[in-house]
Formats: sequence, C-alpha cells, structure tokens
Amino acid sequence: MNRVVHPIEQESYRRLRARLDTSHFPPLTRAVVERVIHSAADLEYANDLVMDEGELVAAHAALHAGAPVVVDVEMVAAGITRRETVCRLRDAVAGPGLTRSAHAIRLAYEQVGPGALWVIGNAPTALEELLTLDAAPALVIGLPVGFVGAVESKAALRESGLPAVSNVSEKGGSAVASAALNALLYHPASHSEENA
Repeated sequence: MNRVVHPIEQESYRRLRARLDTSHFPPLTRAVVERVIHSAADLEYANDLVMDEGELVAAHAALHAGAPVVVDVEMVAAGITRRETVCRLRDAVAGPGLTRSAHAIRLAYEQVGPGALWVIGNAPTALEELLTLDAAPALVIGLPVGFVGAVESKAALRESGLPAVSNVSEKGGSAVASAALNALLYHPASHSEENA
C-alpha cells in the first residue's frame, strides 16, 4: 500500500521515538505499539499492550490477502480509512442476556464466517460474544475501554489462545483499536514476510 505520510505525522513519530525507545520491538509489534501510542498520545501503551510477533505476521498476511475486517462500532470503522469493514450494530437488537453489541457480533460472524480480523474497541460484551463463537479469527484486536468488563474481557481473550492484540488495563477505545489495525494495514508486506 502506497501511503503518503503527512509531515505532522512524521514529526509526531520523531517526538514519540525521542521520548520512548521502541527499537527493541520486532517490526510489526513496533508498528502496532507506535501507532497506538501515536493515536492516544499515551506512552504507557508500550508496557500495556500484549501481542505476539508471529501472530501479527500471519494476521498481516491474511489482511493483505483480503481477509474481511469486522468492527464492533462505526467509530472503529471510521478510523480504518483504507479498507472496507463490516459493522452490524445498526441491524442488532438487545434481548434477554444479550446486548446489542453482542448481537452485532453474531450477525457479523454469520456474514463473514471464519478467518476474519476482528477489531473491538468499544464494547466488552462484543469481545465476550466473539469468544463464544467458533470464529477461527486471523486476529482479534481486543481493546475495549471501560471500568466494567473491559479488563476481564481482554484477559479472557488472552486466555483463549486466539491470535490477539490486547492490553492489560481499562484503557482502549475506538481510536486505539483502529490504530492497531491500521499499523498492520500500512506496514509493507515485504518487511513482515522477512520475519515469517
């Protein structure tokens, strides 16, 4: 993907790297960490994010091969500007024991099936629902934000064994979730293939 980087973004990355040494991270991990930090202006993400380089390499390949991208809310979709996404929240309805966000995940899975990249930045219940499905994801970016259920849902994601990007704290949100996906989207294919 050819992408022109604006001088403001270049300067932002220069300042980020002046304040935080990210050179020890493997290439895709570094790309995700830096883009998430850039999106939130929060250096603490360097120690809060949890991911595996090998899983990122496989997810990067799937993404660039055209795997579907599913998001939990339109705000996440809005942050992913160079790729079509699936968001079924408008079609979803809440029911007994089922939030609207969880129902949207069910609807999205019915639409895309296995092998998608799932980007969840808002609703812990969306992440919890995804973990009940046999979704066989290429990657789950599970970065829901909040004081109720966010930490627990992200811990459950890590315990699930699914390929994932998550974080330990309550922090997260639409901007950081879309930033993590964009890091993989913007990263050149040749660099990640070298690490495969």
